[in-house]
Amino acid sequence: MTTLFSPIRLRDLEMPNRAWMSPMCTYSADPSPSAAGRPTDFHLAHYSARAAGGAGLVMVEATGVAPEGRISPFDLGIWDDSQTPDFARIASAIRTQGAVAGIQLAHAGRKASTGRPWEGGDWLSTEEYGWMPYGASPVAFPGGPVPHEMSREDIAAVVASFAEAARRALEAGFQVAEVHAAHGYLLHSFLSPIANQRTDEYGGDLAGRARLALEVIDAVRAVWPQDAPVFLRISTTDWVEENPEDSRESWTYEQSAQLTAWAGEHGVDLVDASSGGTDIVPIPHEEDYQTRYAARLRTDTTVPVAAVGRVKDVRRAAELLSNGEADAVFVGREMLRDPSWANHASRELGEAPRFLEQYAYAL
Repeated sequence: MTTLFSPIRLRDLEMPNRAWMSPMCTYSADPSPSAAGRPTDFHLAHYSARAAGGAGLVMVEATGVAPEGRISPFDLGIWDDSQTPDFARIASAIRTQGAVAGIQLAHAGRKASTGRPWEGGDWLSTEEYGWMPYGASPVAFPGGPVPHEMSREDIAAVVASFAEAARRALEAGFQVAEVHAAHGYLLHSFLSPIANQRTDEYGGDLAGRARLALEVIDAVRAVWPQDAPVFLRISTTDWVEENPEDSRESWTYEQSAQLTAWAGEHGVDLVDASSGGTDIVPIPHEEDYQTRYAARLRTDTTVPVAAVGRVKDVRRAAELLSNGEADAVFVGREMLRDPSWANHASRELGEAPRFLEQYAYAL
């Protein structure tokens, strides 16, 4: 029986358990031009603590593949070779504490250039280290500016920037690369008809709207080692189809299942199944509002799936695996609240925690 604390192997990489730290932005980079995008001592302590706390995989937060690909000026970025040594410290610290080091490569698209959430999260002007966002079409996210519609040349540059960012991440010592195609950011904005109104080869039907995501996967896979895994984070639904009062064409579960199948054919080893983010719409409040779609994906496709979203209870996390609803679980807010959530969960389930020897005497 698969358990939360049994290892999982993807390609030639083995994760020691299936309780993983979800990528979560901390908005803690220095926004000044000379330091932009670089991890700080905060990031080093933050990520190494969760690795020491027993997580099998620590996924570093959304990391911009270009300066304008950050969600905010306070986000991490890996668009320049000079940033690689700073990320190498993070990857080494995660591995040293016994976890696998992953990094989420991202472009924020039309949702870029915002302030920190606890400071209001408003769109920022150039005087506030902001910039003009890019998008699939000149369709603004609610409350935001109309983005610059990307040309074919812009699209090609983004694909190249994902490949270069993956190369730098590999040089820094990361073992897993995750392509971020969820939450209304650039790749999701191409996938969803809500944000993509193009009539060229990057719009229209599902194959057209998925073209950019698949090109990015191919570009990352081309530089990532064949024995190492590539993940894809998707939004399984825009939560529009589920609302009978909203008749717009949107991104749906059925399209996510097709994208997952295509992604597997293009070399993706696991889909990180999240949801929402293209528009401000009502979403359910049930505990399984998101994990139910992960469970469906695992049944409907052959690609391994990780569940994420409101995974608070240790026993529920364990059930997702023992019931065959997921292959792994990404834990977000609970690992912010408790850096040792994984070790505490393993003890609650009667498993052996992965305490560092420096801490073992305190047991």
